[in-house]
Amino acid sequence: MRYCLQPGDTPLFGAERGCDEFEQRILQFSDAGEPQVNADDDELLYVLSGVGAATVGDTHTELAPGTAAFVPRGTPWRVEGGDGLEILSVLVRRPLPAEGHAVFDLAASEADSATAGRMFRLLANPDAGCPSVTQFVGYIPIGRAPDHFHTYDEVVYVLEGEGALHIDGETARLTAGTSVHLPARLVHCLENVGPGEMQVLGVFRPAGSPAEAYYPDGTRAQY
Repeated sequence: MRYCLQPGDTPLFGAERGCDEFEQRILQFSDAGEPQVNADDDELLYVLSGVGAATVGDTHTELAPGTAAFVPRGTPWRVEGGDGLEILSVLVRRPLPAEGHAVFDLAASEADSATAGRMFRLLANPDAGCPSVTQFVGYIPIGRAPDHFHTYDEVVYVLEGEGALHIDGETARLTAGTSVHLPARLVHCLENVGPGEMQVLGVFRPAGSPAEAYYPDGTRAQY
């Protein structure tokens, strides 16, 4: 399925794979890294595994799974040390002007509700100074939600659990490390087949609420 990449597939979603809004990358560090700065794109970072330390702009932060950062274009950042450190980077093309960088701790984010008993925690978003996109972690219970679509363009990375992506009669397996691109208004369903909760990291634009969804007939999905 062209909307789904399995662990180990390269490159991840970007212009080469029909995703013009974003580029996903996996960055790995076993020690200090070279200074990074992107003059054109905003960058969203999320620590998948390992530990380390980094400086984002003028902010020093310890890195562990669940640490996230918003790096506006032109802002330097550098990993100062890493031990098995793996970071998911999402580059945001043609971003809106932003005032400054921000660092987030997933554990400090409050949980909120979405459709079909699903929960989410916000990371980078307009209220946190990131005007172009929303970054969040979603928690999907066992089961299948009704087919639906969003009005935003989204890239998803599966953090934990097993499931299935259903689009137009096709099904693709979801497991930790799977990447998904959901163009705006694409009718789809992410199913959690168990045995435990599935967790996904999503980035979408235009920014908004992960809870906003619509059924195929255009009616607003209910919580």
